[in-house]
Amino acid sequence: PLHDTPRCGAITGCSPLSSLIMGASASIPEAASSDELLRGQDAKTTQAIIAALGEDASFQALGKFEAEAIVARDREDAEKLQTGIQVSIDAGVLPPLETPPEYVEIDVVGKTPDQVCDVIVEHVGDAAQSGCVIVLCGLSGTGKGTTVSNLKARLPATVTWSNGNIFRALTLLAVKWCEQNGLEAFDADQALTTENLASFMTMLKFDKYEGGWDTRIDGLGVTALISEVQNTVLKGPSVSQHIPTVAQQTQGHVVNFAAEATRRMGADGLNVLLEGREATVNYVPTPFRYTLCMSDTTLLGQRRAAQRLAAKALEKIGAEPATNDAVAQAVQQALSDFASEIQQ
Repeated sequence: PLHDTPRCGAITGCSPLSSLIMGASASIPEAASSDELLRGQDAKTTQAIIAALGEDASFQALGKFEAEAIVARDREDAEKLQTGIQVSIDAGVLPPLETPPEYVEIDVVGKTPDQVCDVIVEHVGDAAQSGCVIVLCGLSGTGKGTTVSNLKARLPATVTWSNGNIFRALTLLAVKWCEQNGLEAFDADQALTTENLASFMTMLKFDKYEGGWDTRIDGLGVTALISEVQNTVLKGPSVSQHIPTVAQQTQGHVVNFAAEATRRMGADGLNVLLEGREATVNYVPTPFRYTLCMSDTTLLGQRRAAQRLAAKALEKIGAEPATNDAVAQAVQQALSDFASEIQQ
């Protein structure tokens, strides 16, 4: 069986999805069918699945597997990032940080996304009325993306900042440099010299344009605002395949660019939401820093497991509205599929 001693909780009473997965006969509000809940693919969906399957042995095993994978992957990513930061420190692009800035730790266990936001909104206080920079860190799966979305809805004049677009812009320029210098393939050693990187940075200008604050790429035959090409040229294969190599050599350049860009937007009255890893956002000047953590990493894995189950179940039911029983069956089948995978 897919559940031994199933329980109900989490959302508000027994959610439709929870009830159905457990085979319960609870009444289901028409406005919140299992189909609607599953298609939401949000925090309510994952909470419902965790509430329904929390005691299930297969779900617990999947959660443990996901938790271990998240921690290992995040540790590996952090080590790679720190290597890139050290490259920039050694090159004199970044100063070494003798004392890292302090962060407010928020344990998300037992808190709804709104309650997590409450902590941040209260701490930021009146600064949100005049504009500030808010930095958010934490392990994968702690709800940073959801928190950013909620903060955008609750704070005035918000904007999100993405270091990723700057890395992509630099990668595009490095690729163009190789092409224009007659190289048959991308050559990091030749393209990413100290002189070239300094030159590439002069080709990126952050300013206020007709559509608001944006970064203009202007050099090596490229003239465009990042907002215009972020989902096309900057996502192309010639850029994507070389981002890891370029990113390791340009962490400091991008950190400095981001620090100045976010400072200017905050001074202009905007509330800038910046999600990232401490190694990089430590260099962004702001008193508003938060780390989302989980005192119980079991929940971390269960959240990721529930997200995967929800996505797989939605794939199984397709685009047409599904009955409550069909949704329950899809979730159960998804769990069975994943359980088989981790046992191999």
